[in-house]
Amino acid sequence: MHFFYIDEAGCNLRDLTHPESPIFVLGGLVVKDKGWNKTHTEYEKIISSYFKGTIPANFELHSHQLLSPNGDGDFLNHPRSDRLNLAQAVLKLVADRGHHFCLLPVEKSVLSAFDTKDVRNKAHVELKTPYLLCYDNLIDTIEAFIRDERGQSARGMVIIDEKDAIKTEIETLTKFRRFHPTASKRIKWISEFSYPIDSKKNPMIQISDLACFVTKKFYGIEKGYHNTYPPAAKTFYRDTYLLVHERLIKNGFSKEEGRYSEHYNNFMEAIIPKPSYGWKRKNY
Repeated sequence: MHFFYIDEAGCNLRDLTHPESPIFVLGGLVVKDKGWNKTHTEYEKIISSYFKGTIPANFELHSHQLLSPNGDGDFLNHPRSDRLNLAQAVLKLVADRGHHFCLLPVEKSVLSAFDTKDVRNKAHVELKTPYLLCYDNLIDTIEAFIRDERGQSARGMVIIDEKDAIKTEIETLTKFRRFHPTASKRIKWISEFSYPIDSKKNPMIQISDLACFVTKKFYGIEKGYHNTYPPAAKTFYRDTYLLVHERLIKNGFSKEEGRYSEHYNNFMEAIIPKPSYGWKRKNY
């Protein structure tokens, strides 16, 4: 069994013009069932080491607090270098433990401007709502990963950080995909969709949140939305995103096949941001 944790960053529901969130990212951590407990233990060691053995009561790792300019919450006024090192240590743990990420970003301004009238066979998806659009495509990515990379006996569980404002839409979309009228498009390899009992205290959700946050910042920088960031900040987000990028189960979206599929594929190709040439070594 593989667990696929789903969180988001830059979500303003159906608002595609929010100036603080030009990039939306959905996805998170992919963990093997036998590796969960060990990863949890190693994660707590990293957090304990950062706080020198005294973790604050009810501590939760919130990326926006950890990576805000001066720190916030339990990280308020902590040295920036310490906080940046912690972010990278948490993401390096994923590679060290042999886990992966499954993520999909969207550039909202491009999505807003795109005319979707030619997109067919996607009436079950709100094409202009980033969360639902990405969620529908990630289901295909997860299904393909389990089927093609993990063998006939493997199965997955998708664990979604609750989004109350569109919970009904998410559940309706999930049910449609489970019982899709086209048999070949029905969910086969994902055994269950669930919500964590206490999402904010779940370290796997916290790691997923960090991966989404860093990915959102990286693509915001690459697409020119954060030109006022100092070079050191841009370099940090590039280097930190690289830790995520190298563990992706798929880079980009899952393409549709069959009649009219080119319209959907062209749409997705347009709205998903790509990094600039030579981004892994560029000087900001």
